[in-house]
Amino acid sequence: MSIKELYRLYQQHPCITTDSRDCPVGSIFLALKGDTFNGNKFAAQALEKGCALAIVDEQEYATDQRFVLVKDCLQTYKDLAREHRRQFNIPVIAITGTNGKTTTKELVKAVLSEKYNVLATEGNFNNDVGVPKTLLRLRPEHEIAIIEMGASHPGDIKTLVETAEPTCGLITNVGRAHLQGFGSFEGVIKTKGELYDYLRSREDGLVFVDADNDFLVDMITDEMWVTPYSTDPEKQYSCISGEVLPAATQEGAATLPFLRFRWRKPLMELEETGESQKWHKVQTQLVGNYNVKNLLAAVAVGINFGVERKAICHALENYQPTNSRSQFVQTGHNSLVVDAYNANPTSMMAALENFSAIDVPASTRKMLILGDMRELGADSEKEHQQLVDIIAETGITDVWLVGSEFSKTACPFRKFMNVDEVKAELQKNRPEGRLILVKGSNSTKLYQLPELL
Repeated sequence: MSIKELYRLYQQHPCITTDSRDCPVGSIFLALKGDTFNGNKFAAQALEKGCALAIVDEQEYATDQRFVLVKDCLQTYKDLAREHRRQFNIPVIAITGTNGKTTTKELVKAVLSEKYNVLATEGNFNNDVGVPKTLLRLRPEHEIAIIEMGASHPGDIKTLVETAEPTCGLITNVGRAHLQGFGSFEGVIKTKGELYDYLRSREDGLVFVDADNDFLVDMITDEMWVTPYSTDPEKQYSCISGEVLPAATQEGAATLPFLRFRWRKPLMELEETGESQKWHKVQTQLVGNYNVKNLLAAVAVGINFGVERKAICHALENYQPTNSRSQFVQTGHNSLVVDAYNANPTSMMAALENFSAIDVPASTRKMLILGDMRELGADSEKEHQQLVDIIAETGITDVWLVGSEFSKTACPFRKFMNVDEVKAELQKNRPEGRLILVKGSNSTKLYQLPELL
């Protein structure tokens, strides 16, 4: 059966489920496979629960006319999603990067939602299953789509852009993450650059680029449409520019450690149009000065799509981080900076630098609870040792390290094999009156700790 024929079936039953526990009446079940499961085995059960059709890729499970046999269910999922995406002549913005892609996606969504009906990736459904899932949610009322794209192996981004066919792209940064899959830092750069490669092939392809990032700038070529942003004062003439401002104060003391910044359009553009050159100040609810680049990316996208400057500021000021990303949490016992969704050497260093720079009263001690940085392959032991050596230079002595990789390091800090050991310790000896940074790879499950702190 051709993809055109399959798409006509989808139009008759415009809901695809890949979970046999969730089978809306009249939907299509698509049998995906994983390392520990085979969706084909659940196709008949999905039909019993209400699905109208089941797409399978193993002959033995296609027992009557309700089953559609294809060569590869995952590829079919991507092909259906691409066919559906082609029905919509709207901007599609792809966002990838080593760090900050989910936060940037949410900030861009907040800004564009001031003017448009926006479809965006939910959570971090950013892989070869999540991207088709998002695209198939497109409806006639949507005016712009934002598709987050993750990668852990060479070719991952190429596959995703061929499915989503974006018109615009944004790489937040490139860093040392998923080295086990990429093989090297150069592999990371090449894979993220697959987004630029695709956009270069489109006449309407537009790139939003951090003009301060040499790795990203080096990937730009003359035939590409580019909207740059920067925190470098020397680039204010040609870039949307911004800079971090001192933390807001109240009664002479720093308030909560939220990022404040200001931005303005390129001076060249302001001179040409005669617009005001004034700066636009924004008090955010994000922790971490490193987020200024994510915020400027959202400004750049908003300006490109005609969102008013006041509306951009309104969106950024009212955005509240969730899912353990750059969150400030005040408990009854401590103040927490929770960034426990992901961790790699690049993001760990940025978090440590920001945390070390936060001003606290003399009566408040700083504390670190850090989890392993996963998927670093042969570089893991070296990267974890380098990190603990840097921590030792910060002067922060109250440090808890969690995970098997940190356990191999030579350092004077407390070590725990897993989050359960940390939770047991907190039941007996909970810190009080501290400012605590909680950060680690999601698999270390440090996101379970805030409620105990």
